[in-house]
Parts: sequence; structure tokens; C-alpha cells
Amino acid sequence: MADSMAAIVHYALAEGAVELREIPVPQSLGDDEVLLASRAVGVCGSEIHQWRNTQSWKVNVPVVLGHEFCGVVARVGKGIHGFREGDRVTCETAARICGHCAYCRAGEYNLCPERLGFGYGLDGAMADYVKVPARCLHHLPDAVSFEQAALTEPCCVAYNAACVKTHIRPGDSVLVFGPGPIGLLCLVLAKLSGAGWVGVVGLKQDSARLAVARQLGADRTLDGGPEELAQAVRSLGDGLGVDAVVEATGVSAALQQALTAVRAGGQITKVGWGPQPFNASLDPLVAKAVQLRGSFSHNYGIWEKVIALMGSGQLDPRPLVGRVEPLAGWRRCFEEMSAGKIVKGILKPHSDA
Repeated sequence: MADSMAAIVHYALAEGAVELREIPVPQSLGDDEVLLASRAVGVCGSEIHQWRNTQSWKVNVPVVLGHEFCGVVARVGKGIHGFREGDRVTCETAARICGHCAYCRAGEYNLCPERLGFGYGLDGAMADYVKVPARCLHHLPDAVSFEQAALTEPCCVAYNAACVKTHIRPGDSVLVFGPGPIGLLCLVLAKLSGAGWVGVVGLKQDSARLAVARQLGADRTLDGGPEELAQAVRSLGDGLGVDAVVEATGVSAALQQALTAVRAGGQITKVGWGPQPFNASLDPLVAKAVQLRGSFSHNYGIWEKVIALMGSGQLDPRPLVGRVEPLAGWRRCFEEMSAGKIVKGILKPHSDA
């Protein structure tokens, strides 16, 4: 194993402050840590925000990007059981948790107040190697390729939003705002949950992503603004609104539209991030007795369910992938995702992958 490796580093809190660098390979391992040879890393919208310096979360620069990843175990700490060199694994994102707060003790460590994630809090996997706690690892079924496994994490985000926080019953109508990776995966999971109708709302510039939504089974895609949306809702069933909305854009205007589109007694689940203030009345939420929930990240049980769905072939995120590049091609993935030309890019870091 070489002493140095290639890595995509976010090095300063400034626009464009991301570059390919040569950095040391992690050498020391804690008893409970594993060194992974990274095989495939999904590019997330959060990394596009960090590249553009438009993120709404604290970033501990300099930091190696990459929190959607899988790989092969290269070395294990002295206290590791259940994993050995050569194992194919995928990795959760909660790089650091306290382990003793009420949330950690209940298995909801995604809500731990001390949680830090890969790629912003600690070094991530857009590198040849990444050091991870063994508690984050899950074995991969042989049927799941590395390129599929790189999208386990966004699948888990979508599963939490669409299958845990949103209660979808067979025949329900579901509206998804945002044809990005999370929104499209929420579409797939809503269908798997039995939704009778799923619509996806985007913008004019989202035509390529809305085409993917139709490929994935969307019953209707919309890009014409509030009037087209209102007409679509009126023409659906009894015309009183959709049963559930998943807001995956983070844009305040989308939440306002969600409040208009949802039926009385319905549900809105917000999974999209956005720093801008809401600047609107929440009276419709009260008048309609709508349940509004936030959905953040995931936990062990969600990962196991998603991996099982991927292993059985019921959940296949590969239609989202528009470009696969070595680390040196990171900029093409970032630029095409930022422009909406592709839904998802994947980087293949390890030189002998």
C-alpha cells in the first residue's frame, strides 16, 4: 500500500475551493476502525453546495469529500469482529456520534447532537482509502454491484422520508417536489409502498431529470408552475388534494405549494434542505389539520432494509446514474449535476478498481 493517495479536498470556505490533491493514506487505526479501499462514491447535491460555497451547514475545512460510498476492507483494527480483509461493504454516514445520549441509546443516532458526517465533519471517501468506524459498515450481497452500492445512502435517505416518516397506504396519491436524486428515489419507494398515483414536480430546466422520473414510473410530471399543479390536483380523484407530499427541494416556495396541493388531514414530509426563510403563513397547515414532518438521514435498520431491497432487485438506483468517472473526472460530474444535465454522478476512486 502506497504512503500517499489521490483525494478530492474541500480546502476553504470559498466558491470553487475544491481540488484533486495528493494526501497521506491513513495509517493508524483505532481498535474499532476499518480502512476501506474506496470502490465507488456517489456525488451528492451537498457536495455541489460545498463546491459552490452555498451550504447551510458547518464544514470543517480542509476535508475530503464523499459520504455515499462502498468499498473493500483493506485493514481492520484489533477489536474488529464480523469484518475482515477483502469483504465487500457499504458504509453509513454518521462518522462520529457520542454513543450515550438518549438518541444513540434508542438507535436514532442520526439525531445525536454530536453527530458529524463524512465529507464535511470528517474526511470522506473521495479518495483511494478512507478510515471508518466498523459500526458504520454493512456487508454487500453479491448481487449488488459497487456502482449500485454507492447509492445505498441516498436510497436510505429516501426510505426514511417516504416509508418511515410518511405513511403511504395502497392506493394513496403522492406528490414529490424535486426530481433530484432524493426526490426520484422517494418516487420509487412510494410506488413500492403501494401508492396508486405519484406525481413529480420540477422546473423547466429539469426536463432531463423529469424524463428519468417517467422512466422510474411517475404517473405525471409537472414543470409549469402553480397553475399547472392546481389543475393536476383538481383532476385527480375527488379533487380535494393529494394524500401525501414529499418536499425534496429545500425551496420555501415548494413548501407553500405543498400546503396548497395536500388534502385536509394529509401529510407533508420535508427532506430537502434550504437556508432561506419561509416567509409565508402556516395558517393552511392549521386549517387543513395537515401533519408536517421533517426527515433527516437514517439508521441501522433502514440500511438493512434498503440493502435487502437492492439485493432482491426490487430497488435499483442505477437509472439515476448519468456519469461514471475516475477521481480525476470529478469536475465533469459536479458540473453536469449542477446544471441538471444528469441526476447522479459516480466516482471510482481506487486505482486498481
